[in-house]
Amino acid sequence: MSHDSTIAPTEVPLRRVGSFKPDLLQTENHGLCPGCGHPIGVRIILEVLQEMNLANRSICILGHGCYGTFQSKLDIESILSLHGRSPAVATGMKRMRPDCAIFTLQGDGDMVSEGLAEVMHTAARGESVTCFLLNNGVFGDTGGQMTATTVVGQRTKNTLEGRNPTYHGHPIPIAEIVARMPGVAYVARGSVHAAPDTVRTRRYVRKAFEHQMQGNGFTLVEMLTMCPTGWFVPTPQGPNYLNETLQKVYPLGELRDIRAEKNGTPLHR
Repeated sequence: MSHDSTIAPTEVPLRRVGSFKPDLLQTENHGLCPGCGHPIGVRIILEVLQEMNLANRSICILGHGCYGTFQSKLDIESILSLHGRSPAVATGMKRMRPDCAIFTLQGDGDMVSEGLAEVMHTAARGESVTCFLLNNGVFGDTGGQMTATTVVGQRTKNTLEGRNPTYHGHPIPIAEIVARMPGVAYVARGSVHAAPDTVRTRRYVRKAFEHQMQGNGFTLVEMLTMCPTGWFVPTPQGPNYLNETLQKVYPLGELRDIRAEKNGTPLHR
């Protein structure tokens, strides 16, 4: 068995053996800020859809946020909804097309600030849809203002001194709240700030779709994503900032899995 040394420069030129672009993504070009974590989250979802052979029977309902620009780049059916109303639209879609993988793509401003009631009621009804939350703690699309998930002390465009819990209130941990509802089949929180966490988040996405297609109930996967522009940090510092601020308030892991509950197996923390 031969191998290349990692100490000295390789004698054989390196070559790319696979495509970096998922087949369901029509172009890698996007207008999002450098260091943004949203494209990684979108890529994960598309890869899982293709892996599960769901591409031809999947519908994405996008909320209002920076990620909305991906609508023209996704090679799957998609529709834009009113601000915060994606879960309600997904409910109607799923009831008309129960054979399809129906999912929402929302930011924390869209889901937890503007559409908190929608996601709560959809979960309470146990609708077999999947909601993906791209959580960076800011309204990135409108300039970087505070959202309902902005952590205490975090600076935003309208909380320059940091979020003050006495004045602004505490952040809303939507995943923990939803996970306690009877109609919910699966809830997990992942991150895209490092390669191992991205791989683990990919597993969460697959489990969510599996539960949906089995008709087990509502599923939610939260992904912590980077937003260096909205955080006032240099681009390379985005992953570390996420790890040191958001992740301390929003711990990673599975919060609910009815299959694990039935089998008596522990959740992945």
